[in-house]
Amino acid sequence: MPRKWKTSPGLAMAALIGMTAIWGWTFLVVKDAIGKMPVMDFLAVRFSVAAIVLVAARPQSLRRLGWKGWWQGAVIGFMLGMSYITQTFGLRTVSPGVSGFITGMSVIFTPFVMWMLLRRKIEGRIWIAVALSLAGLAFLSLHGWAFGGGELLTVACAVFVAFQVIGLGEWSGQHDAYGLATVQIITSAVMMLVAAAPGGITLPPDLATWGTVVLTAVLATALAFVVQTWAQSLISPSHIAVILTMEPVFAGVFSVAAGRDQLTFRIIAGAVCVLAAMLIAQIKWRAPGKRNNQ
Repeated sequence: MPRKWKTSPGLAMAALIGMTAIWGWTFLVVKDAIGKMPVMDFLAVRFSVAAIVLVAARPQSLRRLGWKGWWQGAVIGFMLGMSYITQTFGLRTVSPGVSGFITGMSVIFTPFVMWMLLRRKIEGRIWIAVALSLAGLAFLSLHGWAFGGGELLTVACAVFVAFQVIGLGEWSGQHDAYGLATVQIITSAVMMLVAAAPGGITLPPDLATWGTVVLTAVLATALAFVVQTWAQSLISPSHIAVILTMEPVFAGVFSVAAGRDQLTFRIIAGAVCVLAAMLIAQIKWRAPGKRNNQ
């Protein structure tokens, strides 16, 4: 591996795509677990385990952050936690497909918020990639829907995702990625424990469910958000938003591979649109060492 791998945007993009594959795979393995315990309780335990793993592995990373790193990590973690909480409560009345589509609308909110709040100019090719990503999400997820309270909560989720991505884009380069990711997960875990507490927190009832919790905590939470935090120190938020739309693509691929879904035109068209969006977003790279602030 090259000596400058930590500063390679290409490697960061490949690693983040790998994380979207893990997130897509979790759609299959989590289904049985959330049939045995409330979804919010599952998330609370999952994020708590992830926080414990991260702290135990590198406790010194938290000491090196300083108050600024803790504060910024907590803000980003709040956005992350709110995205999961609003999505979870929205799922009470919204189908998973519609929820996935609306959550994926963060691909629109991310460059729009950057333009509105940060006055960052967004190139035309990024908006083309955004439009293709949204079309791909529609092919993959939508089968008709109406707008109500659950959908509104899920729109809020997409907005929180956008702010989390933008926050990482602004601050991840200033701190150790591991420490910043750990503070995010700790903050989110506390929020989810508070959200799940009113009805009493249900622990996983059997070894199989505990296995799912540990697996998703280590791979899809601890590892995944460390990778995202590192990747966002090298890749602009608008590009990140496009890359994250690969998650439903992988979810569809794994579902077909597991025999739970058939390979349909919608899945193929959705995947092609998202892949085309990623290609368009990555066509123009700046010279090494210069960060693209789109």
